[in-house]
Amino acid sequence: MKSGVATAVVLAAGMLLTVAARAQQPATTAPAPNPLDVVPEKLPFNTPYGSPISLQKGQEAVHAAAAEADKRGWPLNIAVVDSGGNLVTFARMDGAQLASIAIAEHKARAAVKFRRPTRLFEDAVQKGITYITTLDDIVTSRGGIPLIEDGKLIGAIGCSGGTGSQDEVVCTAGAATINK
Repeated sequence: MKSGVATAVVLAAGMLLTVAARAQQPATTAPAPNPLDVVPEKLPFNTPYGSPISLQKGQEAVHAAAAEADKRGWPLNIAVVDSGGNLVTFARMDGAQLASIAIAEHKARAAVKFRRPTRLFEDAVQKGITYITTLDDIVTSRGGIPLIEDGKLIGAIGCSGGTGSQDEVVCTAGAATINK
């Protein structure tokens, strides 16, 4: 019986200390503003769509990307789509993983449809902005880069088969043939 009374006294004292501690805390301030509520003056990622990339330019981008991947020993899949998201050219390097064929195309399509690198979607998810995953055709992995010529979006390049950072390095090399 004594141990039951002692336990009750300890619990009551703990509850009183908790209430006293909460009473001494300053009133909480208003929550920080949500960055998603900021209204920008200009529409972000508003690069106008241009004429579709030509096969020749698409192949030049793929060749540059493949040369970078080959130099590093990374067998990747590389896709170039036009400004409408249609496949223009594709390369599957020897030994590139099969699942990455569709992923490379998906990265390129997401980059052209949303007019931004797919890395931005990955960054958003890493920051906890998960609503981005509810949008159609999103891929939250880097390795999709828009191709811009004379200020107009003419297509995009997507790479897959390595880590996201490897895919991005190779895509950047391919995009450099257009994005000067």
